[in-house]
Amino acid sequence: METEPVRCGLSFSRPTADTLLIRLTGSWRIGQEPPSADDVRKEFDSDPRVKRLAFDTKGLADWDSALLTFLTKIRDLCSQRKMDLNSEGLPEGVKRLLALASASPALRAPGRESQREPFLSRVGEKAIALGRSAGEMLTFIGEAFVAFIKFLGGRARYRRSDLFLIIQECGAEALPIVSLISVLVGLILAFIGAVQLVMFGAQIYVANLVGIAMVRVMGAIMTGIIMAGRTGAAFAAELGTMQVNEEIDALHTLGISPMEFLVLPRMLALALMMPLLCLYADLMGILGGLIVGAAMLDLNPVVYFNQTRAAVSLNHFCIGLFHSVVFGVLVALAGCLRGMQCGRSASAVGEAATSAVVTGIVSIVVATAIITFMCNVLGI
Repeated sequence: METEPVRCGLSFSRPTADTLLIRLTGSWRIGQEPPSADDVRKEFDSDPRVKRLAFDTKGLADWDSALLTFLTKIRDLCSQRKMDLNSEGLPEGVKRLLALASASPALRAPGRESQREPFLSRVGEKAIALGRSAGEMLTFIGEAFVAFIKFLGGRARYRRSDLFLIIQECGAEALPIVSLISVLVGLILAFIGAVQLVMFGAQIYVANLVGIAMVRVMGAIMTGIIMAGRTGAAFAAELGTMQVNEEIDALHTLGISPMEFLVLPRMLALALMMPLLCLYADLMGILGGLIVGAAMLDLNPVVYFNQTRAAVSLNHFCIGLFHSVVFGVLVALAGCLRGMQCGRSASAVGEAATSAVVTGIVSIVVATAIITFMCNVLGI
């Protein structure tokens, strides 16, 4: 015959004038109707001298989440009143679970604004975070360079099957979106140029405008932006998920460098595929210009082709290919960097993907400005 469990009990005592001792007795389980935290609040209100709270659980029979719920409310109450909470008298399992609950970030209630920090404090924190981020970025770039040197020497540890798979994802699977965007960009450039050039009877020079613009810079830029949004975000999400699942920590434990095993294949694949995608984008952009030239300006396709061939030189192709290689490396580094910096939560993976896209696009714009200035200085 089963005996009825002892009902939970709650009593108070004052070992010292500023300490309130709570004695927990009986079985604190769901269904036993445990005492309310309001009883403790009344004890606090009855004596304003109380500054500390302690527990005595010698009479505690057993417990479950009902006790944890009660103690969580007591902890929040002590935090509101700025009182010291001594948990030494609690069972070890209760203390561990309370510590685990305290480690989880609390969700902020909607509409409740946190206290604004002083302006100088916020500026200082942003400056410190910026300096730390710059240091992490330089460290990552240095480690990636060392991994590339090991690759050239044949000492890098990575799986070739992963490299071929990433090449396929970065190359062949990106052709549809690159085709669509490049044709549309060529159509837009040709249409804008035609509106102005028709006024002077120079519509044939639409071929020059589209050809030089696409081959020299626009093909590489549009391909780089597409790959930043498509592949860079994918790299960040993949590595971020590995970070959450502690797979990268497992590689460290096994003595395998994540830079060689994860980052190096992605960087090589994108650096190899970007020039090929850029050439394909150039062709699609010129095709878009040809569509406008033939449909809107009544230009003969052969004449348009000959004009494009005469306008575009080898220097333009080389500059465009150089752009594409730089963009491929930057997008791969941005995606892998944000993925390796990812936190340990699901929301951090999304933030890493977003940050990878922003970092990649900003890097592309800055690199374009630098390369354009260098070409202007060199006269090419």
